[in-house]
Amino acid sequence: MSNTTKIITTLAIVVIVIVGMKLVITSVKTPAKYEVFAQCLKDKGVKFYGAFWCPHCQAQEKDFGMSRQSLQTTGLYTECSNSDGQSQTQICIDNKITSYPTWKFPDGTELTGETPLATLAEKSSCPLPAK
Repeated sequence: MSNTTKIITTLAIVVIVIVGMKLVITSVKTPAKYEVFAQCLKDKGVKFYGAFWCPHCQAQEKDFGMSRQSLQTTGLYTECSNSDGQSQTQICIDNKITSYPTWKFPDGTELTGETPLATLAEKSSCPLPAK
């Protein structure tokens, strides 16, 4: 093998390794800024009830920087609307949810409407991440 071939082969290997490392690094999931906060709320027994079509619920999701699906996976969010957008799921009927978003707390209190994360932190004793 000539020196030129060895150099080209070595460079090709280096490029493949660098590209592979970049793919691995970018595929590692970075948690959303408020994911730990959302998990703390769930662990404390706080419930977020909403509807997929509700703009106030969508704004609340943006506050967390998480999708509705991520909030559901965390166990914090409960979808109240059936897919028709006209009827309510049984769990929300049973919990007497009449407004979206609704936040229910283990002490039986609830907040309705877009609620600042600072208010949720204060009410739940879950720390907000530093800005």
